[in-house]
Amino acid sequence: MSVTLPPDYRPSEHEEFMNEMQREYFRNKLLKWRAELIKEAEETLEHLQEGGLQEPDLADRASAEMDRALELRTRDRARKLISKIDAALQRVEDGSYGYCEETHEPISLRRLEARPIATLSLEAQERHERMERTHRME
Repeated sequence: MSVTLPPDYRPSEHEEFMNEMQREYFRNKLLKWRAELIKEAEETLEHLQEGGLQEPDLADRASAEMDRALELRTRDRARKLISKIDAALQRVEDGSYGYCEETHEPISLRRLEARPIATLSLEAQERHERMERTHRME
């Protein structure tokens, strides 16, 4: 895409849904989020590599190991999030970004602003969550 966005651009309900400007806006938003996650992952890796478990006190060592386990779980969540961001970027490229996977209706711009990796409209997401709760209770 060769669209240049004004610095203060925000998608609006008053323009055509997922026009070039909106697609570029969300593409940039996703790329920025992805870069932040990768940077955090690299910092975590550096942090984990610097410190060995040299704590002489067993309680301190246990605390340090719990901190490391928490960092690794957080990084694993970030890794999964990066794959969702990559999938969203692919949808931007193929033109399906911003449309509900179930209904094929547009996902609201407010929802996409809040959750740029959303694949379902709010109504479809609520339906999906209700079904999950129902099946979990059975």
